[in-house]
Amino acid sequence: MSGSGRGRGDRGMFERVKTAKRRTNSSARWLQRQLNDPYVRAAKIDGYRSRAAYKILEIDDRHHILKTGQRIVDLGAAPGGWCQVAAAKTGSTDQDPRIVGIDYLEVEPLPGVTLLLKDFLDDDAPEALRAALGGHAPNLVMSDMAAPTTGHRQTDHLRTTHLFEVAEEFARENLAPGGAFLSKVFRGGAENEALVRLKRDYQSVHHIKPPASRKESPELYVLAKGFRGSGD
Repeated sequence: MSGSGRGRGDRGMFERVKTAKRRTNSSARWLQRQLNDPYVRAAKIDGYRSRAAYKILEIDDRHHILKTGQRIVDLGAAPGGWCQVAAAKTGSTDQDPRIVGIDYLEVEPLPGVTLLLKDFLDDDAPEALRAALGGHAPNLVMSDMAAPTTGHRQTDHLRTTHLFEVAEEFARENLAPGGAFLSKVFRGGAENEALVRLKRDYQSVHHIKPPASRKESPELYVLAKGFRGSGD
């Protein structure tokens, strides 16, 4: 895996995808966007599982949340880009794995990462994660989870907000004091009660739109740092 490929422009290489017999207009647009996305191309060059790896790299560049020796839980880990970055940044190894990822989609094995094939919304998922960490409290809980889209904006927003809320609850119940929580939300999705809880439980709360997040996407990331402890 080489250094970050962020900013690889490849100007003049735009590829236009024609609508084939069995390809809808929307799938043709998606394929064209993938073919012409500099982060997709950079991920292939740098050896990352997905373009999402650059989101966590860019967030860490600014906020320094990935440190050597940390224990980290990645909720909704597929296809593994965030786990991949976290393992490299923390020095996690197969002999001493400190990164645990969970997803109901299968993730190909990664060095230094324990992967659980399980839906995080299952009742026994939190206990499975704690067991995978050997009883140790994580220093960072991160979530790039988003509900499968239905095409109905309000429904998609509510479903992804629910994922944010259960991730926040898991972090509140399991994080080590001083730890951090990073999660995807949609615009307006981490307001009111959720923001009140975060500001109560953490020393600082930040809203982030990393450059690798597509401009047209409604996603944002909420980063809460300095966990005060579940007893507060």
